[in-house]
Amino acid sequence: MSTPQTQSGFHVDTLAVVGVGLIGGSVAAAVRTRGLADRVIGIGRRLERLEPAREAGIIDECAIDPAAAADADLVVVCTPVDRIVADVRAIAAQARGEMLITDGGSVKQSICRRLCSGLPDGVTFVGAHPLAGSEKSGWEHASADLFENRVCVITPDPVQAESPAVQQTTAFWQAVGMRTLQMEPHAHDRSLALTSHLPHVVASALASLLTERELELAATGFRDTTRIAAGDPDLWTAIFLQNAEPVRAEIDLLIHRLQEFQQSIADGDDGELRRLLARGKTRRDRLD
Repeated sequence: MSTPQTQSGFHVDTLAVVGVGLIGGSVAAAVRTRGLADRVIGIGRRLERLEPAREAGIIDECAIDPAAAADADLVVVCTPVDRIVADVRAIAAQARGEMLITDGGSVKQSICRRLCSGLPDGVTFVGAHPLAGSEKSGWEHASADLFENRVCVITPDPVQAESPAVQQTTAFWQAVGMRTLQMEPHAHDRSLALTSHLPHVVASALASLLTERELELAATGFRDTTRIAAGDPDLWTAIFLQNAEPVRAEIDLLIHRLQEFQQSIADGDDGELRRLLARGKTRRDRLD
């Protein structure tokens, strides 16, 4: 890594972003805006998507060949979770020197377990999950401020928990504006199954019940509750399958809670219904 030159204490000569969508595009925009790298390379599958991002100033260079990242000091892989392992290995195989690779995947155990070994000498992977984004996709919606004051979970292998690579990864995510914390990959996946993955299941299930008859009656409450159902189905299919057991367990808990509501309504039990609603309100109020 090159000598730190920015106020944040983080700087590299060359940074590559693999997957220049909303998250990857925002990483690139934040890095360029904050002067965290001299050169930002965007790598993807289609030049016709990458060239406009370069013309818009999101990235400096673009390529579809992983070899374009061969000299990168830091690579941030922001592809769908079922592609991250293969993309990390493809980039790592091209490295000409020391290289640090991190990612933006919302599932960590399956990724970190497969990348804790087998990379070339001098190449290190440190898992991460920036808790930012929206139901929109594509670099066109990218923002240099997307990560500002949001949380990024760093999920290192236990052996590397205090290593310079983890410190550098933490410094990078902090440099783009994030607050960081460390978790073990399996603990991250259990927590995110509730706080991120289950909400998408709920939003999608609820949105699917809407018929043409009720369309005009779906006002603010319905729209707010189902907003994230507009996310990319392919991306979310991969997330659910990569984190299948924790998501299934949270769905079971939700079904049980819904049955409690169902029973209290069927029984006309206003005290129990009020208790259930109050419990939800209390927890929700703590988010504000």
